[in-house]
Amino acid sequence: MKLELKDSLYALKRGKILRTRQLTDQEKLFEIALPEGQSLDHEPGQFVQVSIFGVGEAPISVCSSPTKRDSFDLTVRNVGSVTDALHDLEAGDEVGIRGPYGKGFPVTYMEGNDILIVAGGLGIVPLRSLIHYIIQNRRDFGKVDILLGCRTPKDMLYGDEVEHWQERMDVNFSCTVDRVDNEPWRGNIGLITSLIPGVNLDPPRTVAAVVGPPIMYRFVIKELLKKNIPEKQIYVSLERHMKCGLGKCGHCQIEQFYCCQDGPVFRYDVIKDIKGAI
Repeated sequence: MKLELKDSLYALKRGKILRTRQLTDQEKLFEIALPEGQSLDHEPGQFVQVSIFGVGEAPISVCSSPTKRDSFDLTVRNVGSVTDALHDLEAGDEVGIRGPYGKGFPVTYMEGNDILIVAGGLGIVPLRSLIHYIIQNRRDFGKVDILLGCRTPKDMLYGDEVEHWQERMDVNFSCTVDRVDNEPWRGNIGLITSLIPGVNLDPPRTVAAVVGPPIMYRFVIKELLKKNIPEKQIYVSLERHMKCGLGKCGHCQIEQFYCCQDGPVFRYDVIKDIKGAI
C-alpha cells in the first residue's frame, strides 16, 4: 500500500504554542497543541524534532506525561540558533513538529516494581514525563524514590512541582546541589551520588531510570550496582545529536546502535560495553 504523506514519519505537523513559562535564565517551557486536537501519543523518554520556519530544526525531549492528551510540554534550553529563535516565540505562534521518535522508558515493564529515578541537571526534563505518568498511575507502581541534583539552587527546574513531590506521602524525594552561591538553601550540598547510599531499596524489584550529564553516569551506575540493582533493571537516556530522528543521517550512531531509533533510552546491560556510549 502506498504510504500517504500524512502517515509518513517524515511528515511535519504544525504545532501551536498555547503558553510559555520562563523557568530559569536559560530554560523556557512551551505547551504545544497539534491540529484538530491530535494527541502526540508519545512514551516517557521520547523526543520530537522541532522546526522554526526559516531557521532550522532541533531535537527536544517531551517533558509531559502521555496521559496529557490534548497538548504536550517541551522544556528548551537556549543553546543555539534554533533554540534562540524558539525562545523568542510566544503563545499563538506556530512551530513544526516531527515525531515522536525513539524508544522511551518501558512503563509497562516498570509497573508493579519499585522505581528509583535519578536526575542530574537537565536530566529532569525527560524524567518529568515519567514522574508525571507514575504519579498519575500511582497504584500501578511500588515504592517510588526520586533523587534530583542541580549545580545551584537557581538552576533547579520545575520548582513548584519539586515542592509538590517533596510533600507527597507516596513519594520519597531527595535533592542536592553542587554548590550554593549566596542563595538561600537549607537542603543537601554535594554530588547526586551522595544521596544514593541513604536510599532503602529492594534490589530484585527495583527499576532505575537515570538521566543526566555524561560524566554523571559512570559514578551513579557504580553506586546503583553497589546497591545490587541488576544491570538489566537500570535504564539510561543517552544524549547525542539526533539530526534526522530516523536513523538515516548517522549523526547519533554509537557502533551498531542509532540513538534516535534504538534509544535514546537504553538498558544498561545492553550498552555498558559499547565504546563511547557511557
